[in-house]
Amino acid sequence: MTPAEKRDAVSHLKRLLGFSERRACRLVGADRRMVRYVPRRVSDTALRDRLRELANERRRFGYRRLFVLLRREGELSGINRIYRLYREEGLTVRKRKARRKAIGTRAPILVEARANARWSLDFVHDQLVCGQRFRVLNIVDDVTRECLAAIPDTSISGRRVARELTALIERRGKPDMIVSDNGTELTSNAILRWCAEHRIAWHYIAPGKPMQNGFVESFNGRMRDELLNETLFHNLAQARVVISAWADDYNTERPHSALSYKTPAAYARALKGVPIGTKTDRTPIAVG
Repeated sequence: MTPAEKRDAVSHLKRLLGFSERRACRLVGADRRMVRYVPRRVSDTALRDRLRELANERRRFGYRRLFVLLRREGELSGINRIYRLYREEGLTVRKRKARRKAIGTRAPILVEARANARWSLDFVHDQLVCGQRFRVLNIVDDVTRECLAAIPDTSISGRRVARELTALIERRGKPDMIVSDNGTELTSNAILRWCAEHRIAWHYIAPGKPMQNGFVESFNGRMRDELLNETLFHNLAQARVVISAWADDYNTERPHSALSYKTPAAYARALKGVPIGTKTDRTPIAVG
């Protein structure tokens, strides 16, 4: 019997049969101090309210990321308490249908543990409420996991990709390598000419193997789950503002599980002290 069940049994014997507390405890096998104990749990109303607020703001965040956000605000409760309240409040995130997992061996691409060692880029698609489709060019730093650019437009050609990469290099510096799939925009003459001019290695993944570009694919999944599936875009101007704000929040506020729940921006700052040449211990990415 649990302590609560023993307390109920003692109470039952005292109330209905008129037993003394001593006799009832002896029959049930309960300690009298345990029966007399009055819980002194601190009220968690304020914590529950704040947890619900954060869960409503971050609809696709699980209890671990919500715990990190609460810790930033000075909440001292442990993760087990947060998980209990999270479950009691019915805040569990509904899981979306999982994709089939790839099987087979994969050869890793090792990169230096520093910013700009390798970038990945890919497109993700969505549509406005009027039905007009648009696409977003996402560029991610594979080591720091920062979103370097998230550019929405109705059409993005190879020349536009080259212009955006040039502007990004002017702000951030040149990467050692860029990884992408074999889309027509990314295999165009404009991109090939741009690579030759800037002397940047461009690695194309094997056709039909998106997980060879796993970092940006993972980012696309987070963007779709936390932003695109949760937002109605009325026009392209609104989409640009909302996506830009989300990308900034992703870099500076959102805890990243692969970075020990640091933000990408904080991880990038910490990484500056890592000696050049140190290899990352990240999940191997297939090279085809």
